[in-house]
Amino acid sequence: MAWKKPSEELGKFLDKKISSLDVQKKKMFGCPVYFANDNMLAGVFENDIFLRFSEQDREKIISENDEVMPFEPMKGRVMKEYLVLPDSLYNDPEKFQELLGSSYEYVLSLPPKQKKKK
Repeated sequence: MAWKKPSEELGKFLDKKISSLDVQKKKMFGCPVYFANDNMLAGVFENDIFLRFSEQDREKIISENDEVMPFEPMKGRVMKEYLVLPDSLYNDPEKFQELLGSSYEYVLSLPPKQKKKK
């Protein structure tokens, strides 16, 4: 399956917005993604920004905005804790910072990801 290259513009946007947080930037499948405490927090996939949220936050965000979608990088493979944000949310600086902050707090509350043994 061929994916589209991630949007460079969105990559730069997310890079700028996330720069004040203690995160590590990596590439996964050619896409920029950000980790906190060794857990994935956010990223750009094709033309979308996705963030990770608690179940409670996901339900609230989905109920407030019908354009928000679960992150499904491959058909039938939903990443349950992640939501794709519509541009109306990431183009609202206050709202985006609020969502990014909620996502960051949630990811920091998770136990550090254990490295797989070889």
